[in-house]
Amino acid sequence: MSNPIKNRFDFLLVFDVQDGNPNGDPDAGNMPRIDAETGRGLVTDVCLKRKVRNFVQIIKSDKPGFDIFVKEKAVLNRAIEGVYAELGVDLTKAPADAKDGKKRNKDGQGQGSEIDKARIQMCNKYFDIRTFGAVLAVGANAGQVRGPVQMTFARSVDPVVTLEHSITRMAVTTEAEAEKQGGDNRTMGRKNTIPYGLYVAHGFVSAHLAAQTGFSQDDLDLLWAALNNMFEHDRSAARGLMTTRKLVIFEHDNALGQASAQSLFDLVTIKRKDETKPPRAFSDYGITIGTPPKGVKIL
Repeated sequence: MSNPIKNRFDFLLVFDVQDGNPNGDPDAGNMPRIDAETGRGLVTDVCLKRKVRNFVQIIKSDKPGFDIFVKEKAVLNRAIEGVYAELGVDLTKAPADAKDGKKRNKDGQGQGSEIDKARIQMCNKYFDIRTFGAVLAVGANAGQVRGPVQMTFARSVDPVVTLEHSITRMAVTTEAEAEKQGGDNRTMGRKNTIPYGLYVAHGFVSAHLAAQTGFSQDDLDLLWAALNNMFEHDRSAARGLMTTRKLVIFEHDNALGQASAQSLFDLVTIKRKDETKPPRAFSDYGITIGTPPKGVKIL
């Protein structure tokens, strides 16, 4: 493993969306996610992590140690089996080290120190495992990794309005549909958007867990780059304009930290400039940041 980071970090990510759907809910017809009691918009942590993974995959695709474990069309058990093969562990035979057992308890599964070696190798090979962690106790079994970087759901600063738009496609899928319409060939559909929303997500980086996965300063710099630029490589007609507006990073001068994360997040104030009209642009808001306590600096 590379040299893990030594300091704790907390961060606050501010991003916005205009005329788009930042994170559709498949259980609600893919409508934008909403807190039903307050009307404020939501974007899941899983959605944000997906965009980080995609960014890293784009810019580090040919670099060893920066592969992505959870990616499109991946077969996770196959990846775990591949790591055991790289380590030269034959999961069909008795363990090479007698301390791990005199026989293979379950054909095709690691055991004892084999699991620890496989887990370390998975962390070395996959950026998202040493960053976010992963449950690897499936298939060949490489244990479980608790990642040093954790993120919350993003929540909009103000309530958002969900709109449903009718759209038309001047084509049909089948000959039967064309005959039914007498050659008119129209297909109706729906698109859900919000006019504008400014969202805030919170994140945490643990130096103690970084020591377990090998999460390094290079990994941390890549994470900051991803959070700043991930929307630039995630364009689609459904998401509209999505942009990272501010990334506020609090760096503690040690592994334990000098203040609670919430007290640091409370230093960041985001307010609408004119409460009499609905927000429609980032310029409708003002952001102020207070002075952090001793031992904490703002990046």
